Amino acid sequence: MADIHVEEFYKDVAVALVQLYAAFPRRINLFVEDIAGPDDPDEFGLHSKRHMACFGALLWLEEEGLLRYVDTIRQEALDQAVLSRNALIRLSSPAPQVLARKLKTQNHAQELPPSVQHDLSTYISLLRGALKSGSSSQISLAVQSAFFTDAEQSAIH
Repeated sequence: MADIHVEEFYKDVAVALVQLYAAFPRRINLFVEDIAGPDDPDEFGLHSKRHMACFGALLWLEEEGLLRYVDTIRQEALDQAVLSRNALIRLSSPAPQVLARKLKTQNHAQELPPSVQHDLSTYISLLRGALKSGSSSQISLAVQSAFFTDAEQSAIH
């Protein structure tokens, strides 16, 4: 069983990337509460560990070159966030068919027009499907395969 904080990290990353992709090329405010859910700061105004973990995941995405932003809004959001070129290219790229089958996102793909088949074979489509499934293991596999080459190879075998 994976550590819960790592599973939450993958889900936060997936949700953030899907939001940014849907808005691209517009810059948006990326709110932690929209990704991790509502937070009740304590009596000193400090956010929960869950909230801070999500905020940390967003900052990590920038550090790894997957998004850019202008500033933070306290510890509640990234101001004017947008996908980086590399993230856009990767999310728009076709994923290996064996990975799509493993994540069960290619149902009835043969019956669809080629342009739709191509759209459904991309990494962003895999992330959306994994999020829709609600399965932590599918979300983790989709994020790992999209951005960690070694994980992609092990998922295929």
